This record gives sequence, structure tokens and C-alpha cells, in this order.
Amino acid sequence: MQRYFLPPEQFHAATQTVTIEGDDAHHLGRVMRAEVGDKVICSNGVDREVLVRISHLDKGAVTAEIVEELAMDAEASVDVWIAQSLPKGDKMELIIQKGTEIGAARFLPFLSERTIVQYDAKKEAKRTERWQKIAKEAAEQAHRNRVPQIESVYSWKQLLQRAKEADVAWICYEKEDGQQLKPAIQSAIAAGQIEPGKQVLIAVGPEGGFTEQEIKQAEEAGFRSVSLGNRILRTETAAMVGLTCLFYETGEMGG
Repeated sequence: MQRYFLPPEQFHAATQTVTIEGDDAHHLGRVMRAEVGDKVICSNGVDREVLVRISHLDKGAVTAEIVEELAMDAEASVDVWIAQSLPKGDKMELIIQKGTEIGAARFLPFLSERTIVQYDAKKEAKRTERWQKIAKEAAEQAHRNRVPQIESVYSWKQLLQRAKEADVAWICYEKEDGQQLKPAIQSAIAAGQIEPGKQVLIAVGPEGGFTEQEIKQAEEAGFRSVSLGNRILRTETAAMVGLTCLFYETGEMGG
């Protein structure tokens, strides 16, 4: 069933209706070819999700009656933050789309020493807006209850500070020859560091990886260096692998 994330003000308590506007109304009416009487799911992305029945279709807005309150039980019990050094081209869009489908709670783009992308602060707002839209569409497709937050681009030093807010922070490093991610996750679970309500950060480097100096600085800031295995993964693959491994070990993948 089609799902839409709406601002709280589009939920009307007095009339027990919702109003679907803008791109969502266009998608519902023109793309999905919805008709009066059809049902869809609407969520405010925070604490309310409802089944609604369309009562009126207009060019720019759709009105629907609230039929039933729904449980919000599609989110992972652990909040996972993906910190991703900006990759080339449209790879960040893929990372956000697939990471959202898997269940990431937020994305922290950042700049590191080997970042190739020429960062333009003037274009940041527009780019972040596009990334947030991609996350919204992916969350709707995956039937999530919330849309992940796309944060502004961090400098390396800013990321190290932000990571201190997480309960556990791992940095993926292809030259790590000691700790692999799976036993690191299992140890953190056993120690009570990963449980419902906790925040876990997974940091992934750019195409050229992290420098040894960056790994040293990250470890001094509280990160734990981990390996994702014997094969070298592309930057757009690493975050998805780390996220999936974590959710598998915590039982979020149906185990």
C-alpha cells in the first residue's frame, strides 16, 4: 500500500482528515492514478501513522478521511548513523537510498583528507534538500515509520566531535588486521553497549580510504577501527555491508 510522509500540520484533528499536497498529491493522483475511495497510509514521521480513505481529489491537493490508527513498529531498535566521506558523482544518493531501505537512522556526510569531491558550501543547501528527498522516497518505499535525517556536511574535526555523542563508533579501515566487524558487534552487544535506544555510528572513508593519521585521530577520539573482511569494498558498498551486518547481529533482519 502506498505510503506518504506528511508534515504534522496536514493532519486535522477536528475533521479527522489529512491533506496531501504538492509533489505527494501529484504522485498520488497522476502517477498512482488514485481514485476516491482508495486507501493509503500517512505518517507524520514522528509518532503517528494512519490508514486513510481518499474523499476528494484535486489538482494540487488530496483530502482523505482517517480510517484507522496504525502501530509504528517498522523501525530498528538501535539508531545507526552512517558517517560517509563524500564520494564522487551520485554515489552519495545511492548510499542514502539503500541505507534508508536497510534502516539507517541518519546520515553524516563529511570531508576527509582523500575526499576527491570539490565541496561547494553555496550548493550545500540544495544538495542536502535533494538527499533528504531521496531519503523520504526510500523510506516510503521501504514502509518505514520515519525518514532518516541528512545532516550538513562536517569537516573531519567536526565529525570526531559529533561521534562522541554516539554510544559506539566504528571506523571501517581496509588495513585493520585485528578486529573484524562481526566480533566487534558481538562484544558490544555482550557488554550492553548495543541495545534498544542506543546510537551506533559507522564511518566509511572516500574512494582512497582513510589515512593512517586519520585512523589514529579517530581512535584517540573514541572510534574503534574495524575490518569488513578480506576483500576491498567500494565506498558505496561498505556502508551497506556494515549496516546489514549490524542489523543481522541484532536480529533486525528477521533472525
